[in-house]
Parts: sequence; C-alpha cells; structure tokens
Amino acid sequence: MTTFEREAKTLELPWQFTGREDELELIRRSLTAGRHGIVVTGPVGCGKTRLVTEAVRGSDRARAAGTPETRHLPFAAFAHLLPEAVSLHRAVQLLSGVRLLVVDDAHLLDDASAALVHQLAVHGRTRLVVVADGGPYPGAISRLWTGELLPRLALEPLPREDTEQLLAAGAGGSLEPLTLNRLHHLCQGDLRLLRELMDAVRERGLLTRLLPDTDEWAWRGPVPVTATVRQRTAQVLERPGSEERGILERLAFAEPLPLHMDDLDLCLLENLEADGLIRIDDQCDQDNQGTVRLVHPLHGPVLRSAAGRLRARRLSRTPAQCAAALAAESAALTRRIEQTDVRLLPTPVGEWLAQEGAPVPAGYAAVRARFSRLRGELREAAAWAREGLRGAADDASCRTELALAAAQSGDAARAREAVADHPDLDEPSAWLIAARGDVDGALAAIGDTTDGMVRRYGDGSDGMAASSDRRGAATAEIAGSAGAFALYDAVRLGAPEKVAERLPADGLFALHAEALAREDGPALDRAAEALEGRGFLLFAAEAYAQAVRAHRDPRAARTSRTRAVALARRCQGARTPALAGLVLGELTARQRQIVTLAAAGLSNRQIAEQLTLSIRTVGNHLYSAYARLGASDRGALPWLVELPDAQPA
Repeated sequence: MTTFEREAKTLELPWQFTGREDELELIRRSLTAGRHGIVVTGPVGCGKTRLVTEAVRGSDRARAAGTPETRHLPFAAFAHLLPEAVSLHRAVQLLSGVRLLVVDDAHLLDDASAALVHQLAVHGRTRLVVVADGGPYPGAISRLWTGELLPRLALEPLPREDTEQLLAAGAGGSLEPLTLNRLHHLCQGDLRLLRELMDAVRERGLLTRLLPDTDEWAWRGPVPVTATVRQRTAQVLERPGSEERGILERLAFAEPLPLHMDDLDLCLLENLEADGLIRIDDQCDQDNQGTVRLVHPLHGPVLRSAAGRLRARRLSRTPAQCAAALAAESAALTRRIEQTDVRLLPTPVGEWLAQEGAPVPAGYAAVRARFSRLRGELREAAAWAREGLRGAADDASCRTELALAAAQSGDAARAREAVADHPDLDEPSAWLIAARGDVDGALAAIGDTTDGMVRRYGDGSDGMAASSDRRGAATAEIAGSAGAFALYDAVRLGAPEKVAERLPADGLFALHAEALAREDGPALDRAAEALEGRGFLLFAAEAYAQAVRAHRDPRAARTSRTRAVALARRCQGARTPALAGLVLGELTARQRQIVTLAAAGLSNRQIAEQLTLSIRTVGNHLYSAYARLGASDRGALPWLVELPDAQPA
C-alpha cells in the first residue's frame, strides 16, 4: 500500500518557492542543537505555511493545526496524536517524545491545545515551529514570545522583486511592469490571492503579448471574480444597507470623491470608515475639505464587476471627467518633479485607464513615465511611454522617455529604435552615447546642452550684487524645469566639476556634486541618503556606488556597496556607468565565475563542460545571478563584467 502525506495548505504547489532566503535560514537555525524552535506570524496569505514547509522539508515531524469549528473542543488540534480522554499533564508526557512539532493556525487553537503548546515550550524537549496569523492570539500562544520561550519571526509581505520572480514562474513568462504593479497592489502581499488571480487571468486568456519580439505579457481588462476574491471582498459585496452600498459603488467608479459633496451622507461615511472600508485622505481638494477613497484596492474592481452593465454605464466617469482628473494628476506629478521630490504619489485615474485597456493620453503618459524614470523604475517608465504611444505613435515626449529608460537600462539598441526617424529629439542623446560605453562622448553632449543653458540664463559671472539676483532667478527657473536634471546628468556620469557651479545652491543635486568633486565618501553617503529620502532611488544607488571608490575606510566602503546594491536591485535593471560592475561583487565566487564565462559568450553546455558541472547547475547559478544583478538575460552581462572595477572594494 502506498501512503501519500498531505502537506497542510501545500498539496497543489503549482509555483516554485522563491525568495525568503534569510527567513528560511533563520527558521532552520532555530531548529539546530540547543534551540527550541520559533514562532512565525504574519498577515493572512503571506506564505507562512509554505515557508515553514520548505524549512522542515525532509525532517521527521508531527503536525497539528487549529480550526475555527473546533475551538470549543479540548485538545482538538492534537486529536490525531492523543488518546480520547487525556489531561494536560499526560498530553505533555505523550508529546515530549516528538522531536519536531509543527503547529499551524495557532491563533485558532482551543484553550487546551494552546496550553499544551505552551507547556511543551516550557519543558523544552520538543522543538516547536508555531505558525499563526496576525491575531488575536490565545494567551498561552502570545506568551511564547512575550515570555521569551521562543523567538518570533514577524513575516512581512513578499518584496516586489521576489513577487516578480514568483509571478514569472506562475505565468510561464515575464509580466510587464504595469501588470506586475496591478497584481502586487491588488493582493497586498496575500500570496494565496495572488496565485488564484494569476491562474484565473491565465486560464481565461486575459494575458496578451506586449510586443511581438518579446516574452513579456500584459493583463488589461476587468478583475476575474474568483472564489477567493469573493471571500476577501465579502465585507463590501454583502453590505446590508443599500445606501452604504451605493456610496461604495460610487467610489468604485469615481474615487476619490470630494468630502464636501452635498449628497454624501456623513453618518454613512462614518459607519464605513469605522468598519475600515473607506479612508479620508490628508491630500485635500481645492476647498481643503479632503477626499474619500476605498481602503482596499481589490474592492473597487469587484464592485465594478458586480454592478451590472447599465449601472456601470451610469456610474462611470464621462470622458470630460476623466480628462479633468488626468490633468490634475499630471499637474501634481509635474509639481513634485519641479520640487525635486518623487516620493510615491497616487495616480488612480491614470492607472485605472491603463489597467482597463482604455486609451491613455500621450501627454499624461509622458509625465507618468518621467516620474517613474526619476524614481528609478525604468521598466515601468518604458511601459507608461508605450501606453502613450499606443494612441500617438509619433509623440516626441513619450519617445524621449522610452529612449531614456532603455538607455539607462543599458539597452542601446532599443534606445536607438525609440528615437529612430526622429532626429529632433536631443534630450536622450547623452544617454544613448553612454549606453554604448562612451562616457566622454556623453559628457560632451551634456556640455553642449548646458552651454546653451548658460547662454540663455547667464552664468552669474558679470557683476556681484546685481548678478546674484539674476543667477538666483536663473537657477530657480532651471530647478523648475528639465534643465536641472540635464545638468545633474554630468554628476551621475562622474564629472561634477563641469556643472557644480550651475546647479541650484543648497539643493539635493548640488550636495551630491560637491561631495563627488571632493571625493568625500561620508558626504556622498549623506547625499545618497537625502536622494533616497526624496524618492530618487537610482540617483541614490549611484551616489552610494561613487562613495565606494571615495571611502578611505574599507568597512565604510563595504557598507556603501551594500546600500548601493540594495537600491540598484529595486531599479528594475538599471545599468548606468556609476553602477557598472557594482553588483558583481555581491555574487558568490561560483556565480561570478559562471557569469564571467556567460558574458564571454559561452553557452550553458560549454560552461558546464569547462567547470565540470551539470547544465542544470549552471542554469540555476545563472538564474540566481540574474536576480541579484537585476538582469533578465545574457545581454546585460557584458556591461557588468567587462569593466575594470567589477570586483568588490
């Protein structure tokens, strides 16, 4: 007879386990000699059970789990391990011989089972891995960590980078950034919901190839209302009051709504806010009254799907209303750019249009692309530019943004393709040259641009007091336009002396330029921290990378490198001269060896033969290296490997 062991909540396992390397190692260490186990807590669906299953795979263990239906039955979770009638003392004796006990859904344990787990932890003979959602917990369970019997790992939602790998495995190919953002935003770290949504999108044929010559897939259109989606949104779908449901539906089709609207009943809003369904934004409308939004991003799409065609037609925004809302979002984004502050800003109307597959005006798309690019979200910037080009194929601003995103990703061919037959687009020229590895040529191109600015604004050299005002006005105008960013490109390319005097004094960019000109490592770290605080993740990564070379203290250099690598990984494949070779130092010795051979053009089979490895092992090392390098394929490797300072500081 063959017996199949059913792993709790993991029988299907259609997707590979990815990410969580540090957490996995932490759990495994907690089960080594002299240690008594660990408690793992976190939000529903964040992957706690799967993580623990991976950590104890291959170990001899017993399992128990709490359920809502049996919370009133003593020792219900351990019924399969204990006799029918047993005291707590006897239960502890019987289970003390178990070497490893995994307790799932511990927040649902009956009081007797919770007390048993606590006593097993006190006795310390059985190693325990206790898994629980975000609470509330039985007192005996919470005292496991508050009483310092076991350490607690509070699991956070899977980071976006690891979610991207997980989705690529589930979708059978990479997903374009707007689709990734949509899924990540809708699911809020709930991996069960993510898996079911992705499966539904794939099975219903809602994925379309983004471009004929790529393997990127896009999802546009409504959200599939699956069983899990209905379960997660029951609070709004089953809202008993028709008036409250009406407010929720209006928000679903037109959020945010001004708080002062005459037909919004404040008492109903208070009820919805108390139940955690809506929130009042700090960002106020023109009358400083505040705006109302839905709390969970999944509620809007589900309410729209359930509304019916006629009701949806009546509640949907008119084109004129969309235009006004898009203009407001575009103005807010532009204002932030001019203030050199690109911290995340909600743009619900533009994102909703893109998600539904509706046309996105090119002007809006270009601003949204620029905002994303300045944040270091290069693939996302390219995606927004392509959205604008769908309806206006020759739009200069969108083509410029597409070229800049490609060039700063090291993809010179795609950058040139973006501006082909458009010789009047001068802005991307420096980065097109830099993408070919010609930094001097790129600086010369920037010089031509900045010389033109000096002729237009003056350089402040003629006269002292009078020119001081003139220069202040000029630099203020530069700061509020693309000019400051064009000047700052010279700093990013390593030539701050060319533009330091022309950047707005005391600004973020001037701080970076002065620190780099002095080769002051600590000052570069401070500049990077300030840039990161304003949302410029790519600029911050570059400043930290420059600090690595400037530091005299090797420990400080290693710290700067670590920070640079962490930020560069969030910049969606950015490969600029300042980052060149930086992340290679974060690979293992074997990964560096394999990556170097792959960059030289050797196939996986050739590398395997040369290093006496299996082809599969080579492929696995390359896959891990790509994830660390922020690269998607072999095309990125020469950029990272062939430069002289590719080794760690």
